[in-house]
Amino acid sequence: MMASDIQTEDVSDLASRLEAMTDDEVFAAMKSLEMRSEDSTSDRDEILARIALVEDEIERRFPGQLLAPYRQWRSGNR
Repeated sequence: MMASDIQTEDVSDLASRLEAMTDDEVFAAMKSLEMRSEDSTSDRDEILARIALVEDEIERRFPGQLLAPYRQWRSGNR
């Protein structure tokens, strides 16, 4: 999946596709969305909604760990 897809595809499609992604793909999506949220102000609400979807998927995969697995992945992939 391209980063632009994550930022522009229909939210319901994104939610469905997140389930099929690998952990690395989900983490890469989160990183891309975080970077976009820092760069853009015009579509910030839309990007934050997508970040919330990805956060929910991470929590589903790693119950009770909040975003620790993502933070650990990110520290190794900067």
